[in-house]
Amino acid sequence: MSDIHFDPVDLQVLANHSRAAAENMAYTLHRTAHSAFVKETQDFTVMLSDPAGSTFAVPMELGATWYPGLSYGRALDMIKDYRPGDIAFTNDAYSGYLATHTPDTHLWKPIFHEDEIIAFAAGHIHNTDMGGAVPASLSRSLTEIHQEGIRFAPMKLVREGKFDETILNIMASNVRKPDLNIGDIKALIGALNTGERKVQSMVRTFGIERFRKGIIAVQDYAERQARDLLRAMPDGTWQFADYADEDSDHANPCRLNLTLTIKGGEAVLDFTGSDPQLGSSLNVPTGGDPRHTILLVGVYYVLNTLNPQILMNTGLTRPFTCITPEGTVLNPQFPAAVGMRSLTCARLRSVIFGAFSQAIPEKMPAAPAGNNCIVNVMTMDERRGRNVISSVNPVVGGGGAMPHRDGTNGSGADAAYLRNTPIEITEIETPVEITRYGLTPDTGGAGRWRGGLATTLEFRVFAPDSRVTARNRDRSRFRPWGTLGGKAAGLSDMVVNPGTARETQLGNIDYAVLQPGDVLHIHSAGGGGRGNPLEREPWRVAQDVARGYVTTDAAVRDYGVVLDQGVLDSKATLALRAEMVDALPQGHFHFGAERDAFEAIWTRQAYAQMTQLMAELPVHWRFFVKTELFARLGHRADTLPEAFEQVRARFPQVPAIGIKAET
Repeated sequence: MSDIHFDPVDLQVLANHSRAAAENMAYTLHRTAHSAFVKETQDFTVMLSDPAGSTFAVPMELGATWYPGLSYGRALDMIKDYRPGDIAFTNDAYSGYLATHTPDTHLWKPIFHEDEIIAFAAGHIHNTDMGGAVPASLSRSLTEIHQEGIRFAPMKLVREGKFDETILNIMASNVRKPDLNIGDIKALIGALNTGERKVQSMVRTFGIERFRKGIIAVQDYAERQARDLLRAMPDGTWQFADYADEDSDHANPCRLNLTLTIKGGEAVLDFTGSDPQLGSSLNVPTGGDPRHTILLVGVYYVLNTLNPQILMNTGLTRPFTCITPEGTVLNPQFPAAVGMRSLTCARLRSVIFGAFSQAIPEKMPAAPAGNNCIVNVMTMDERRGRNVISSVNPVVGGGGAMPHRDGTNGSGADAAYLRNTPIEITEIETPVEITRYGLTPDTGGAGRWRGGLATTLEFRVFAPDSRVTARNRDRSRFRPWGTLGGKAAGLSDMVVNPGTARETQLGNIDYAVLQPGDVLHIHSAGGGGRGNPLEREPWRVAQDVARGYVTTDAAVRDYGVVLDQGVLDSKATLALRAEMVDALPQGHFHFGAERDAFEAIWTRQAYAQMTQLMAELPVHWRFFVKTELFARLGHRADTLPEAFEQVRARFPQVPAIGIKAET
C-alpha cells in the first residue's frame, strides 16, 4: 500500500488538471474536425481513463455529456500487445458494448511511462455516414444492424504511429462521404495526442506514483459524493413508465419501465417491465452491463443538479446497479438494429427523471421534450456539381420547468450539449434555404413555472430526389409530462409543404424524399410545466404574451389571465381563475389526454401480465407476439390471455406457455 495521502484540496487540484487536459483534447478536436456535425453540432466525446479503462476525466465545456461513467475495459481487453504509438478503434455496438450505434467511432490510445501503460486517451466522433440502407445510416425503420453500415470490431487503426491503410480503404469504399469520416477520425487522433502530452505533463508535475494513485482517488471521491447524495434522499421504492411513440412500422408504443429503489447510499434501477427488443432500430445495446454509462445518463443529470461540483467520472456509477433482462429493448441480442438508440435514451432519461421526481419532488423538474431530432440532407449541390450529405441542424425541444424557474426555451436538458449550426454556415455547406428557425408559441407546458418552448425549423430544397433523415423524432403521440399541478407540453410534428394544397403530415416518419421547391417543416415538443398554472403571476403571463411565447387565447385557457390589447385586466383575471380551480390537473403527474386514454386500456397490470408472457417466450418470438397482441386487444387489454390463445390459434408455431393474471 502506498503511503500517499490525498486531502480534498489535493484531489481537487489533480481533478482540475485532469479536466483541463480533457478540455484541451476537446478543443483540439473541435477546431480540426471536418464535418459540421462534429465541428458545429459537437456530437463527440473525449476522455482520459485509467489503465483498466475507467474514465477519470471528461471536459464540461465541449461535446456530448453522456459518457463520464464510460468504461473502455471490455474493448481494451480485445486488443493484445499495445505498443507506444498504437491507436485502436471500433464502431461495432456488439463488440465490447462500447460504441452504441454504428456511426459512433471510438478510438483509444495507450499512454506509456517507461514500459508501462499508465492511462488511455480516448473518445468518439459521430460520423456523418457509415454506409448502410439510408443516408447518415440511421432510421427507425431499419430492422437489423447489418442495414446500419459497415462495422469494425475492436482493432488497431494505427500501429506504432503508422495508419493501417487497408482499414481506411475499406471504410472509404463503404461510406458515402469518406473524406468527412477520415478527416474527423484524424482530428480525433490529434485530440488523443493532445491528451497524451497533457498526461505526461501531469506525471512530471505530480510524479508517477502520485499520478497513479490520484486517478484512482478521484474516482473514489466521486463515488463518495454520489453516495452522500443518495443518503440524503429518503429510502424507498418508486415506479415510473414512459413511452416512445412507435416501436416500428406497426406504430405501437415502446414502453420503458423503471422501478427505482434507494437504500443506504445505494440505488437499484430495475428496468424489468420494459418492452421486448424491437423490430426497429430503437434498441439500446448494453450487454447487460449493470453500470453501462448509457443507462445512467439521467442519473448523472440528477447528481449534477443536486451537486454541481460533483466530479464527473466512472466513480459515479459504483453506487448504482441496473437490471436489464436479456432480450429486451435495453439489452437486445445480436443482430437487433440499434441505430436510433438515442431516441430510446431520451425516453430513458425521462423515465429516470420521473422516478426521482417522486423520491425528491422538491428538487426535480418536469419532463424535458425528450426528442433531439437530428436533420441530415443528401442532395445535389448545383453550385459545385457534386452530391452533398450534411447535418442541417438539431431540432431540440424545450426544457422541463424547474423548481424555481421556467424551462429553457429550445434547449431541453436531455439534448443541451447539441449546439445549433448558424444558418449562414448551413446554407454555405448544404444547398438548402432556411425559411424559418425559431421558437414555437404555446408549446411549453403551463404551470407556476412554464415549460420551455419547442423549436421550429423549415427549409426548402432545390434538387430532385433530395433525401432527408430526421432521426430521433418522437413525442408526436405522448406528451412530455408536467408535475405537481403543471400541465403536459405540446407535441412534435413533421410536415411537407405546410399550408399548401400539397401539405403532407408525416407524424413520426423520419425519412422523406423531397422534390425541387418542397419545404420541410419540423417542430419539436416543448417541456412540461411545474406547479399550479393559476399561481403564475399574471405579469409573467402578460410578459410571455408580449414576447410571443404564449398567445392571448392560451393565456386565458391555460392560466386564466385576461388581456385587453396586451394590457392585463386584473378584475377579469381574478374572476376567471376562481372559475378554473376545479379543472386543474390532479396528482403528481399530468400526462395529457393521449396517454391517459392509452393507459385506460393498457394498465400497469396489463403490462405486468404481458411482461410475464414475454419472459417465457424465446427472444425471437417476443416482438412478433407483442405486435399481434396489440392488433387484437383493441379496447380491452384485460383479455390478454384470450388474445394470446387467438395468436396461437392463428400461428400454432408460437410456443405454448403459461400465463396468469397479475395478483
